[in-house]
Amino acid sequence: MFHVKRTEHLLDLLIRWNQRINLVAKADRDTLWQRHVVDSEQLLDLLPPGQTPAADLGSGGGFPGLVLACLSDRPWHLVEVDRRKAAFLVAAAGEIGLPNVRVHVARIEDVVLPPLGVLTARALAPLGTLLGFAERLLAPDGVALFPKGRNAEAELTAARPDWHMALERFPSRTDPDATIFRISGIRRAGP
Repeated sequence: MFHVKRTEHLLDLLIRWNQRINLVAKADRDTLWQRHVVDSEQLLDLLPPGQTPAADLGSGGGFPGLVLACLSDRPWHLVEVDRRKAAFLVAAAGEIGLPNVRVHVARIEDVVLPPLGVLTARALAPLGTLLGFAERLLAPDGVALFPKGRNAEAELTAARPDWHMALERFPSRTDPDATIFRISGIRRAGP
């Protein structure tokens, strides 16, 4: 129940801040819980065990990183280049009481993080680009969780020639056309 209160508090803050800065589409207001919170929560069951650090790239309004930080004590690094969105993430983590969250205002290519056990990114970039970030940031036994929409298979087909990886697919609980990729052992293909 405590975790539900945290995510409800997050949504209240998001609605207030969204009046000033665009954190989520205004059209999503009536479906925020399902479209953003539940969609983020479904990644919780796919996280590897333990307390290794995790990062969410392009955190924006905190989905999925801030939601997952509300639900676990794992250390979370939220990476967001937009200073206004990063200010929201800092304020929300502070007001909700999430000492396990650290916000980085930086480009993903420039951020310096400890070796990560988990990496997430939602609606950020094509899979091939995400794999490049994951290769650089994940610990050798780390796992990337990438929710993907109806173009998931096309993105995978485009990325496969350039990457070696262990891939698992999980159906999304919130969108019948979406898939969650859980990927490990990421390394560039080549000579």
